[in-house]
Amino acid sequence: MSDDDARLDEVAAELLALPPARFTAARNERAADLGGVVGRRVAKLRKPTVAAWALNLLVRDGQLGEAVELSRALHEAQDDRDAAELARLGRQRRQLVAALARRAGELAADAGTPLSPAMADAVEKGVNAAIVDETAAAAILTGRLVAAVDLAALDGDTLGQAVAGSVPDALPAPPPRDDLAARRARKAAERAVREAERARADAEREQASIERKLDAAREKADRAHERVDALRADLVRAENDASEADAAVQQREGERTDAADAVRAAVRALARAQAERDGVEE
Repeated sequence: MSDDDARLDEVAAELLALPPARFTAARNERAADLGGVVGRRVAKLRKPTVAAWALNLLVRDGQLGEAVELSRALHEAQDDRDAAELARLGRQRRQLVAALARRAGELAADAGTPLSPAMADAVEKGVNAAIVDETAAAAILTGRLVAAVDLAALDGDTLGQAVAGSVPDALPAPPPRDDLAARRARKAAERAVREAERARADAEREQASIERKLDAAREKADRAHERVDALRADLVRAENDASEADAAVQQREGERTDAADAVRAAVRALARAQAERDGVEE
C-alpha cells in the first residue's frame, strides 16, 4: 500500500466516524487542507448512510472486533460438536449479533442521530455479516463503511463500493499457536458458551418468576376491580334511596305546612265562634 493510500484510509476513518450531518463540510475542509492527490481523493469520499456510520462507531468502540475474534474461537471449538451443540452455538451468535446491534444504536443515539427501525435492521445485518463471514468482517472492521453490508446482497464488487479507501481481502491471519495455546483458546471459547448459557438460564428463571408475579398481580387487580364494581352498584342504589328519602321529606314537610295552616284556620274559627257565643249570652 502506498503512502497516499494509507493516508487516505486514515483520513477516511476519521471523517466517516463523524455524524452524517457533519460529514460533507468536514470532508471539504479536510480535502482543502490536505491538497494534492490525497486532498482530491478525500474530496471524492461519499457521505455514509446512517447505518454505515453506526457500524463505523461500533468498530471504533472495539466490541465488534472482540466479537469477531470470539466467533473465530467458537468456530474452532465447534469442530467436534454434535448437532445440538451447534444449534446452541448458533443461538449464542444470534444473541451476540442482537446485543452488538443494540450497542450500535446506543452509540448513534449518544452521538445525536438515533437509528430508525430500517437503519437498525441494516446495522444488525451488517453485524451478522461481520460475525459470519471473514471477508465481510475485514471490510467492516476498517471502520470506513459508506454503505451497510448485507450477506444476502454480497456479489461482485459490493464490498469495494461499501468501503472508502482500500479494501482488505480478509482478516489478518492469527499468529501460529502451539497445541497448548489452541487448547486454552478452545476451553476459553467453551467457557464463554457455558457462561452465556448459564446467563440465559438465569434470565429464563427470572422471567418465569416475573410471569408468576404478574399473574398474581393481575388476579389481585381483577378482584379489586370486582369490588370496585360492586361498591359502585351499592353507591348507585344508595344514591337512589337518598333521592327517594329526600322526596319523601319534601312531601312530609309540605303536608306539615298544610296541617299547620289548617290548625291556624281552626283556631281562628274557634275564636270567632266563642266570641259570637259570648255576645248572644249577654
